[in-house]
Amino acid sequence: MVDGQVRVNDVTDAALIAAMLEVPREQFVPKARADLAYIDDDLCVQEAAEGNPARYLMEPMVLAKMIQGLELTPESKVLDVGCATGYSSMVLSRVAGRVVALEADATLAAFAKKAISASNVEVVSGPAAAGWALGQPYDAILIGGAVEEIPEALAAQLRDGGRLAAVIRKDRAPKVMLFTRTGEHVNARRLFDAAIPPLPGFERPRGFVF
Repeated sequence: MVDGQVRVNDVTDAALIAAMLEVPREQFVPKARADLAYIDDDLCVQEAAEGNPARYLMEPMVLAKMIQGLELTPESKVLDVGCATGYSSMVLSRVAGRVVALEADATLAAFAKKAISASNVEVVSGPAAAGWALGQPYDAILIGGAVEEIPEALAAQLRDGGRLAAVIRKDRAPKVMLFTRTGEHVNARRLFDAAIPPLPGFERPRGFVF
């Protein structure tokens, strides 16, 4: 996975590459899909049910490039929004000082708590779009699914100089955007194009349709 998907896509951060080599991805997927753990695609870890959409682990290459864009250090405090089964949080734990793994779905949060073995990761449960104010401010925020926009309440949890990486899907060409807080302002720049499944809870209110 690392040699065929990550390194070849301009991921050069040594600590991140080491983390992805060390963290066993198969421990973060249902047993029935363990043989698919290292595929070059988004991997479903929870089927759609009772009106709730399916949930996925992000494609390894996209995850790696997003984390690299956050420019983490061993002192960084990171909020992992929509951590699902906890794979991204486990990878983050190897390159950051502290990780808050936020998951809205109770079943997935319970899975993550069992699967994550790092002592510097705290798994919490709550609405994804609200972030986790109890742990703010964060040096970095990673959003584990495509969203239409970044809620102000979430961006406000970044420290001055903090960065947020997310796939924004406003049109037919979703883009990974890096948002950086400078004082009261948040600046954005495109990192690369990527299409990943949406993360529930970030939908814009729809207008009335006849």
